[in-house]
Amino acid sequence: MNQKHTSGSAIVPLCVDLDGTLVRTDLLVESTLSLLKRNLLYLFLLPIWLVGGKANLKHQIALRIGVDPTSLPYNQEFLAFLRDEARRGRRLILATASNIRWARQVARHLGIFEEVLASDAENNLSGERKLAALLTRFGEQGFDYAANDRSDLTLWPHARCAILVNEVPGVRAAAGKVANVAQTFSDRAFRPAAYVEAMRPAQWLKNLLVFLPPFAAHQFKNPTLLLQGVLACVAFSICASSVYLLNDLLDLPADRRHWRKKHRPFAAGDASVIYGALLVPLLLIAALVVSLALPFRFLLVLSCYYVATLTYSLWLKRVVIVDVLLLAALYTARVIAGAAAAGVALSFWLLAFSMFIFLSLALVKRYTEILTISREGKAQADGRGYRAEDMDSLMSLGTSSGYAAVVVLALYINSADVHLLYKRPEAVWLLCPLLLYWISRLWLGARRGKLHDDPLVFALRDRASRYVLFLGVAVVVFASY
Repeated sequence: MNQKHTSGSAIVPLCVDLDGTLVRTDLLVESTLSLLKRNLLYLFLLPIWLVGGKANLKHQIALRIGVDPTSLPYNQEFLAFLRDEARRGRRLILATASNIRWARQVARHLGIFEEVLASDAENNLSGERKLAALLTRFGEQGFDYAANDRSDLTLWPHARCAILVNEVPGVRAAAGKVANVAQTFSDRAFRPAAYVEAMRPAQWLKNLLVFLPPFAAHQFKNPTLLLQGVLACVAFSICASSVYLLNDLLDLPADRRHWRKKHRPFAAGDASVIYGALLVPLLLIAALVVSLALPFRFLLVLSCYYVATLTYSLWLKRVVIVDVLLLAALYTARVIAGAAAAGVALSFWLLAFSMFIFLSLALVKRYTEILTISREGKAQADGRGYRAEDMDSLMSLGTSSGYAAVVVLALYINSADVHLLYKRPEAVWLLCPLLLYWISRLWLGARRGKLHDDPLVFALRDRASRYVLFLGVAVVVFASY
């Protein structure tokens, strides 16, 4: 924080903007996303409401969607400053273009604002309208104003002092030319890394599953198939990142109440929800462009994957059992897409094995989530249909599914296909105890609370899991030559 000492600050009222200033997010964007998550058909009503003006749009959304002021990402340094000013007896006014319902919820929670000026059903309190409201109440140079955006350059020349809080690029220099900048607060610089983090690049490793069909068919020496696999992996990674961004934007309220997810870039306010909403379609278009270099069947699989993931994010993640079945299917979709990209036949054995092993992984993910909330004393996870008493059932279903995958592998090893593909088919049997060990270790780690709620992260960090993978690859190579 940079500060210039000013006299009389305890007398002159301080007017504070909300979006981007007091909170590190945009309530209109967040509430619109929450509305669409509740019912996607509202997408057709939004333009109609907007025809009546932006104030009407905000009012209609606010009638249907509230905000949770307890979990919003406040600018903590600036909020501490405001509380100090309030204790000194300074009058604080929340002056925002957000709807008055949302503004009052925030003001009521913080308990430091004497008055709230905000948009209503008819007036959008931004720019000139906000300036007129402040001048009517306090007069020229009769207030200080804290904000962050270019639109606030209209107000700062009429304020006694300007306070900049997480200002957008270029605003500081412009504000310095038209106003007396008394203080600046900045706890969020523009970080492209925050958006990369939100895209979850670690999860891209899942997309290596597209190489499984050609490798299982012993086509790994074909450079054309390898190139197609690389393109398929890239397309799936970009598409999946689009889904991750959308999922995070739709789950903001629940994520902020989660012990770990509250640190995600959008939930914490480290990344702009506006830029995130723009990135979602851009990444999807990029994935579709890459897919054009692959067989049309791959594009069909990728499209089905996106629709299924969107359905999961909007509705099915809250439906017990259906959610884990769909998660398993989304993993398996990568295997199917790999076969479509390479143009190889999809083995029945590989498909059956994939469904069982991925169902076990989906169940262990849910089990870990429920274990965490039960240790916090909660009865049910936010946005999920499972309760604490479901843990034993989830473990039973998950371990059974994992061991069923081992049975499928054993039946495959005993089939005629193995004798055609491997010179030492008897060596392939070593994969069964390796897989049994890994599945058992996975679930034992989950039961002890050592498992991250994503089994992929566990596998990457767990040394024993990496040894199992190395030994498994060594067994396949030894059996093949």
